[in-house]
Amino acid sequence: MKMTTILSIIALAASCVACTEDGPVTNPRQEETVAVEKETGFARGADVSWLTQMEAEGRRFYTSGEDRQEMECMQLLRDCCNVNAIRLRVWVNPADGWNNIDDVVLKARRADRLGMRLMIDLHFSDTWADPGHQEMPEAWKDLSFDDLKNAVADHVKETLNALDAAGVTPEWVQVGNETTPGMMLPVGSVDNPVQLTALNNAGYDAVKSVCPDAKVIVHLDGGHDQWRYDRMFDILEQNGGRYDMIGMSLYPFWAEQEGASGGWRKIADDCIANISHLKQKYGKPVMICEIGMPYDEAENCRDLIAKMMKTDVEGIFYWEPQAPAGYNGGYTLGCFDNDAPTVALDAFKQ
Repeated sequence: MKMTTILSIIALAASCVACTEDGPVTNPRQEETVAVEKETGFARGADVSWLTQMEAEGRRFYTSGEDRQEMECMQLLRDCCNVNAIRLRVWVNPADGWNNIDDVVLKARRADRLGMRLMIDLHFSDTWADPGHQEMPEAWKDLSFDDLKNAVADHVKETLNALDAAGVTPEWVQVGNETTPGMMLPVGSVDNPVQLTALNNAGYDAVKSVCPDAKVIVHLDGGHDQWRYDRMFDILEQNGGRYDMIGMSLYPFWAEQEGASGGWRKIADDCIANISHLKQKYGKPVMICEIGMPYDEAENCRDLIAKMMKTDVEGIFYWEPQAPAGYNGGYTLGCFDNDAPTVALDAFKQ
């Protein structure tokens, strides 16, 4: 592990500043940052995009075991779960401010101070973007297609320039989140492959104009399902789509809800087979951008992550591990119990 001694000082500063920085709907202060040496290689990640909202609601986080100690969440994930990367989602004009650019910059700076690598997940929506929700941002709904491409590019550049101004450079940038049916529907639907590819390329080019070394990811759900990946990446390949990496989500719980059988091990094996297929067919590296299992299946989750770490992927990101069971309307796939980590992330310690 490539950690310098200065990280402990930075961690202390982050835990103090976290409670005093400006809020997510204002411009966070641009205090001087200290360069740190970050790990390379396999990404052991966590998406903690809910974190500032949870803190504003009064939630705190603790180490596991009898000697329970309060700790800032990102530092807790780093020091107690061996997480080395943070993923943050970006919404265009969210109604309540959470996940807007200012909020993302605040969280990204905290992660950077701790020596964490960064993935930025651009949803191109004012709210959740996933296979069931790929809604156009309200401000973009009446734009011509050429203007929509420009809006996409401008949003990407605004986000990345704000991070750059704060001294933070993402290692990975997702152009869309779980874009299995396309993005910004119906304009960017998979049923309109030329427009979908053009929107993707507008995002890709904008990323490279600000962060030329960042790896651009196209991210789909259902990593066990080869068909949906062939459909998307055939579209991009046939229409000149530009991307650097294939991203996937792997949730055995949701796969079973959609009809997959055989349990989590079979679903994981299907995902592993799909990874091999995709790398051979498209020649791109693969990242598991989201993974998770129900909070009360921590041992199975640990074993799932350990199994996937043995396959040919660039890294694995757990989605919102710090969320308590039932958070935000019913999310049950976190892996903290009583605001402390379970054994689910222990695979990252190996």
